[in-house]
Formats: sequence, C-alpha cells, structure tokens
Amino acid sequence: MRHFAEIETLAANNKGGEAAMQALLQPVPEQAEVTALGDDRWLANFARCVFNSGFNWKVIEKKWPGFEEAFHGFNPNFLAMLPDEEYEALLTDTRIVRHGAKIMSVRDNAIWLVELAREHGTAAKFLGDWLASDQIGLLDLMKKQGSRLGGNTGQYALRFIGKDGFILSADVTTALMREGVVAKIPSSKKDMAAVQDAFNQWHEETGRPYTHLSRILAMSVG
Repeated sequence: MRHFAEIETLAANNKGGEAAMQALLQPVPEQAEVTALGDDRWLANFARCVFNSGFNWKVIEKKWPGFEEAFHGFNPNFLAMLPDEEYEALLTDTRIVRHGAKIMSVRDNAIWLVELAREHGTAAKFLGDWLASDQIGLLDLMKKQGSRLGGNTGQYALRFIGKDGFILSADVTTALMREGVVAKIPSSKKDMAAVQDAFNQWHEETGRPYTHLSRILAMSVG
C-alpha cells in the first residue's frame, strides 16, 4: 500500500491537475451539524436511500415531496405507532413508489430510531457521534438493527446525511484492490477490517476527511 500522496497525484492527473481535483472535493459537514439534525431527517434519509436502491434516483427525487407528505414528515414517534392498515394503504398511494417491503422498512427504521432516542437522547446524536475510524462497526449495526440498510445503501445513507466516511463504489473498490488492501470486492469481516485499517492509516497520514479520501481514491481510477 503506497503513500496517499502518490494516489493524490494519480487523481490529480486524471482530473486535469491538483486544483481541478481539489475543486471536486465538497466540504464535509462538522460532526456537530450532523448530530444536531432531527431524527426525522435521519429517518427520511434512510427511507430515501432504501427507495433509491435498485431504482431510478431521479424518479425518487421528483416524487420526494409526495414521500414527505405520505410519511407524515418522517416523524419517527408517529410512524412507529401507525397501525398496519395505514401502511397497507400506502400500497395504493400514487405520491410514492409503491414497494411493500420498502414501505414497511420505514416503519421498522422508525421503531429503531425511537429505541435509540429513548436510550441516547436522540438517534442523531448516537449515530452522528460514531467515530469514522470505526465506520464498519456502524455499518454492521445498521445492517443488523435497521431495515434494508446493509451494503452500499448504508454507506450512501451516511454520506447523504453528511457523516464523514467512505463509500465502496466500483471505482473505490478498484483502487483498494490496486493498492493491495483487498484482493476482491470486500464483503467479509476480514476484508472490511482491512478497508477500515487502510482508511485509518491514510487519514492519519494526510489529515483528510474519510469522505475526501474515498473521493480521491475514486478519482485515481478515472
């Protein structure tokens, strides 16, 4: 595994120079901004990523105001108590994409967030304060305790809410294999631990946010 400065050089060359590469790195929100979000925004973000999965993102984006209405602003406490008949009614609601399992995942994730809030004050604080140096631990928790939040869905959910972290996109995975971090698409606990260790090392080396490390790895491929 080479020094990250060499990977940055690859990325800069692919994007037309150092300045051009840097311009593609959007600011990462402060941790306090993420923890200050309402739990309703976390639930909405989870729902959006779940519905995006395997579907046209532009369609979800266009219909999103309807989602907000149909799911009552994604109030976790309200949705956790909503009777089954109300969720069944959403199967015929044209304001949203009518996918039964994904609709029910909103309820299940609402219940989970309510439980986290009961224990930690707010779910946002618990999830937002989770260290980026143990992102794989948070992803594992989301997969086990959340609904339909495993794999890349969970990674995108953390990115879109503003939490610092990596996304194992095709390009990032290609870069990790090129650097000898993993030999194949990471899925096992051993491979995910190797990925986390590599990002932790590069973070210590550069001081860059994990989000930027992830983006630069992707840019170093193409």
